[in-house]
Amino acid sequence: MRPYWLDQALKHDTSEPCPTLQQDTRADVCIVGGGYTGLWTAIMLKEQNPELDVVIIEADICGAGASGRNGGCALSWSAKYFTLERLFGVEEAVRLVKASEQSIYAIGDFCRKYAVDADYRLDGTLYTATNRAQVGATDGVIAALERNGINSFTKRPLADVQRMAGSSKHLEGWFSPAAASVQPGKLVRGLRRVALELGVRLYECTPMSGLEEGKPATVNTPHGRVKADRVVLAINAWMARAFPQFERTVAIVSSDMIITEPRPDLLKKIGLTSGVTVLDSRIFVHYYHNTPDGRIMLGKGGNTFAYGGRMLPVFDQPSPYESLLRSSLGEFFPDFEGVAIESTWNGPSDRSVTGLPFFGQMSQSGNVFYGFGYSGSGVGPCHMGGQILSSMVLGLDNEWTRSPLLNGPLGYFPPEPIRYLGSLMVRNAIRRKEQAEDHGRRPRRLDVGLAKFAAAAGKADKG
Repeated sequence: MRPYWLDQALKHDTSEPCPTLQQDTRADVCIVGGGYTGLWTAIMLKEQNPELDVVIIEADICGAGASGRNGGCALSWSAKYFTLERLFGVEEAVRLVKASEQSIYAIGDFCRKYAVDADYRLDGTLYTATNRAQVGATDGVIAALERNGINSFTKRPLADVQRMAGSSKHLEGWFSPAAASVQPGKLVRGLRRVALELGVRLYECTPMSGLEEGKPATVNTPHGRVKADRVVLAINAWMARAFPQFERTVAIVSSDMIITEPRPDLLKKIGLTSGVTVLDSRIFVHYYHNTPDGRIMLGKGGNTFAYGGRMLPVFDQPSPYESLLRSSLGEFFPDFEGVAIESTWNGPSDRSVTGLPFFGQMSQSGNVFYGFGYSGSGVGPCHMGGQILSSMVLGLDNEWTRSPLLNGPLGYFPPEPIRYLGSLMVRNAIRRKEQAEDHGRRPRRLDVGLAKFAAAAGKADKG
């Protein structure tokens, strides 16, 4: 059973699956992973150098990982400004905020250029507060954006916020037009089609079984090898298990989602009629948007944690948190109380210590490149990842290859079992803290202190 978005996309995608690699082959570039990052990289390489022989190997089918099962919120890094400035300095932080917003628009341009129907709607985003404790939480980062001349957010009157978001649960809201919603499965399948049209060779159901560094490097698979001058590893959450040196760079944690049956009549009644994405100010945020066919998709991060970076069977099953999400849906939208849930799903996201992805090259030969750690916010930034990795592969000297984003991991989690036990302790403290705040109570000091360990998990910096 495929997650809802991918299942829906496959019903519209009549193309044949690509073959499994059954022999040895040679390529200029071998990309491991057929999700957003791998496909954007391949497409950008072919657009810049059509003669380049690019091979992608994908363990399942394109979109089977995070790219086909995320929340479909294409967001910029503007609300992560404090983190960017702390890590990279003001100049680069400003550049990255601008570049991340450009990526949102570029995804729309790509969909128009190649006739990709991904339900792309450039309807902006609302960062909101849903309890008194959250009110004002975003003010600091908005003020910093304003000081640097890069602020796209405006504070909207409460009546506007509640109307745009379709819910009276919101107590304040900042709106930015620089955000979009997409149908993630349709986007990844569209990227796949374009990559094939541009001449990329794609082998599906072809997992990497090993990597031999050297010039050329060799990517081993069960039934054949790819010898390539350059290799790009675009397997995201799977990096932690594939390469021991990365095991402590990310924590694997689920994001869980539900989607309702179509009720356009109720959407019209509550006013949630645009493709705006809505996120509250929790650490493990609620996020939602409607769909063009009249559904509400609602999700929440920070639920299931994986020990030692393992890919748990639950990540490919319906969400075990359906009752929690259903309850949240009812709180946001009382009119949807009895509406049927069409599907639930979850998936692994690779949370880095900073909440931002990192890139680098990992071989003595200097020809194996990687990027991962999108931390549950990859829809827009994967487009930047494609720019970074294609620039590295082509050996370009540009603002991407000069960026400190290419310095590899910027922090490590403790070893197991401390990471796993610590993750559960922090998660449960956050739940207690936010439950107290929801009920107007002051949370325990210990819970507030523990919650600070997960500050990077939020979609917006608090300051």
